[in-house]
Amino acid sequence: MTHTETSTHEQVVDWLEERQGRFIGIANQIWEHPEVALTESFAAQLQAEDLAADGFTITSGLGDLPTAFMAEFTQGEGGPIVGFLGEYDALPGLSQERSTTQAAIVADGPGHGCGHNLLGTASLAAASVVKAWLVATGTPGTVRYYGCPAEETGEGKSFMARGGVFDDLDLALTWHPNATTTAWGSSSLASSKLKYRFKGRTAHAAANPETGRSALDAVELMNVGVNYLREHMPDQARIHYVITNGGGAPNVVPDDAESWYFVRSPQRHQVDELIARVNNIARGAALMTETELDIRFLAGSYNFLPNMAMTEHLQGILEEFGPIDFTDEEVELAKAMASAFPEEQRINLGKGDSIPAEKVNDGLAREVYPLEGIGEVMSGSTDVSDVSWIAPTAQILTTCYAIGVPGHSWAITAASGMSIGHKGMLHAAKAMAAAAVDAIVQPELLAAAKAEFAESTKGRPFTSPIPAEVMPRNPLAG
Repeated sequence: MTHTETSTHEQVVDWLEERQGRFIGIANQIWEHPEVALTESFAAQLQAEDLAADGFTITSGLGDLPTAFMAEFTQGEGGPIVGFLGEYDALPGLSQERSTTQAAIVADGPGHGCGHNLLGTASLAAASVVKAWLVATGTPGTVRYYGCPAEETGEGKSFMARGGVFDDLDLALTWHPNATTTAWGSSSLASSKLKYRFKGRTAHAAANPETGRSALDAVELMNVGVNYLREHMPDQARIHYVITNGGGAPNVVPDDAESWYFVRSPQRHQVDELIARVNNIARGAALMTETELDIRFLAGSYNFLPNMAMTEHLQGILEEFGPIDFTDEEVELAKAMASAFPEEQRINLGKGDSIPAEKVNDGLAREVYPLEGIGEVMSGSTDVSDVSWIAPTAQILTTCYAIGVPGHSWAITAASGMSIGHKGMLHAAKAMAAAAVDAIVQPELLAAAKAEFAESTKGRPFTSPIPAEVMPRNPLAG
């Protein structure tokens, strides 16, 4: 790291620390008003108003999504366009107090069990500091913050990508709360979500069952067929489902039944091929039961394409900044939350973050972990992936919750409203902002990122997997 880079990074850190109260306040307000996918009106308005007051131009309703927006600031003429990706949707059923024991604020209410109140706010903070740096230095360039809804249902950025809102980006940066601090070097599973609805004919199940045509039978036969398909698909592919409607009463032949499927695989084309086979199984089930079939495509995303030029640069920045300064009190709070989960479970979950078993009772991972996962494919999916096929994209992780607690759990909701989460959030904002200003002032860094992107996507341009006629719709709403 050169002296100039270090000085710039120090400016970024100082600016963020001077204004951390603003960003902690935004994160807390979103935490206190959790909203599930596609309903994030409070969070979107709060962030948009904050950035408008900061001098950004706001464009709302991106990608046919009422709670998606872009905040943009341009200094001078020319210069690269750098975008920060933010999220703010909560999860159903994870309402939780700021407590070391499980205690819902609202029974069965939503909560930030993935830390998206932190995720969106750190990206907003990074955009704000880069804007301030552009103005202070007179450097030409454009900085954007993208408020992205519905990540938890895997569709927000995918619909935005279909709408072309990322097409002119030179670089995209984002992050995610985690149990460790490191850059993200692995890929993810491409995915699609579909609902299969069967329509049959009702009848009295005891008096005249022969006149009925059971839609539930079709759902169950389809699921049996898909289970046989599992033997004949890529090793890392995943297909999971729930029955969202199985009928009303056992003594009535169901004339309406539905299942909801996720189909995932390491490559986008593999998902498309699997969907074709799943659709044929559904058609076979309809034929066997003499029912009618409606297939509804909900959303789809690509596998994540990490840009290693920027990812390795981010890792260097994290190592430069060093450990997050958690207090002993915060460590004890984390230990108390983690103790609610069995040690064996925490050890297994820690392995996924490369945390040694002997550290599983440490409470918080303060140190920076090595960059790992290069060439690997994580088992989950993310709609950040679609952006990564449109522009060079890099992500980091920072410690925001206790070692070994399960993802999407009450313990993450609790930590996301505490100083533990706030410190991880601010650390992520500093690293992303530092990387962005480096990309703006170092043409060779951005050129390397763009050359890698061009080579990685050569002959494979992004094409949205979402049909043009499909509109965003919360799958939990039916």
